[in-house]
Amino acid sequence: MKLMVKISAVLLTALLVPTLLFSGGAKEEFKPKAEYTMQVNVGPAFDWGIGAQRWADLIKEKTQGKINVKPYFGSALLAGKQTNWYQAVADGAIDFVVESTINASTVIKSLNLFNLPFFLGTYENVDKIENGKAGKKIIEDLEKGGVKFLAWGENGFRQLTNSKREVKTPKDVAGLKIRVVGSPLFIDIFKQLGADPVNMNWADAVTAFQQGVVDGQENPKSVLTVVKIWEYHKYMTNWNYVLDPLIFGLNLKLWEKFPQDIKKTIQETALEAAEYQKALARAYLDGDKSLNLLKTKFQVKELPPEPFKLAKEKGMVITDLTPAQLQAFKDATKPIYDKWIPQIGKELYDLAVADMK
Repeated sequence: MKLMVKISAVLLTALLVPTLLFSGGAKEEFKPKAEYTMQVNVGPAFDWGIGAQRWADLIKEKTQGKINVKPYFGSALLAGKQTNWYQAVADGAIDFVVESTINASTVIKSLNLFNLPFFLGTYENVDKIENGKAGKKIIEDLEKGGVKFLAWGENGFRQLTNSKREVKTPKDVAGLKIRVVGSPLFIDIFKQLGADPVNMNWADAVTAFQQGVVDGQENPKSVLTVVKIWEYHKYMTNWNYVLDPLIFGLNLKLWEKFPQDIKKTIQETALEAAEYQKALARAYLDGDKSLNLLKTKFQVKELPPEPFKLAKEKGMVITDLTPAQLQAFKDATKPIYDKWIPQIGKELYDLAVADMK
C-alpha cells in the first residue's frame, strides 16, 4: 500500500512539473509588427536623412527581413512639429527615431549643454563629451524618460548665413532678423547679440527668405548643398557656435520586448549607421579623417561635394573668424551661461568641462 502511494506521488509530481514550469511564466513567441515607424525631421537627401535610411536598411538586412523599419521624413508622423518627437517616442506612438538633440531640449534640459554658445568648439571636444561622463549622464536622462539610446549621430556645427552683410563682429549681427529653431536658448543667444530671432518651420523660413522679410538663418553645412542656401543668402560666417548631435534610439518598452538576438542586431546596426552618418556630416571639415573613413571602411564611390568650395563657386562670401574675432563673440554671449547653466545643471556642465580636459 505504501509503495502504491509513493508511486502515485511520483506520477503526480511528474504531471505537475510542466504546468509549474510553463504556466504563467512562459514567454509568448516574439511576433514582430509588419512595420515599425521611424521619426526623422529632415528629408532623405540630408546627411541626417541618409543615416536614418541606412539604419533602417541595415536592420532589415541583418534580421533577414524580420524587422521592417520605415523612416518618415520631414516629421510627417508629427505633422511637422519636430519638437514633439521625444514625447511621441517615449509614449510609444512612434517606434524608432533619428533626431536632433535640439528638438528634445525643451523636455530633456541636459541636452542644452550642446547649445551653450561657443562651448564645444571642436569635434574632439564633442567626442570627449559624448563618450565621457557628461554623455553618460545625458543618456541616463534620455532613458529615464522612456527613450532607449543606442548611438550618437551628428547634424553638425551650425554656421550663420544672411543676405545683408558680412558678419565678423557681434555688432554685425545686431539688427538682423534671424530664423532660429524652436528652442528658448537659441532665442536668448541671438537676442543677446542684438539680433531679432524668429522661430519658424523651414518651409515658412524659405518663403520669408525669398520675400526678404527674414535676413538669415543658422544651420550645419548640409543646408548649403541640399537647400542651396546661396539662392537666398550671400554671406556666411563659420563660427562653430553650437553643434547638435543626433540620437539613434527607440521606445524603451519596445526595446525591452525584443529578443536578445534582435536587440544585438539593432544595437550593432545603430552604431554602424551612426558612424557612417557622422562621417558624412564631418566630411571636408576634419581634414581627411572622415573622407578616408567613407572611402575605406564604407567603400563610398561617389563622395559628397565640398560644401564651402561649392558655395564660393555659387557666389557666397565665406568668412572664417580669427581667434580674436571669435573671442569677441564668446565675451558677448557670457550672460547666456549665467542663465542657462542652472537649468542644464551645474554638475553636468562641470563634468563636460572635465571631459574636454
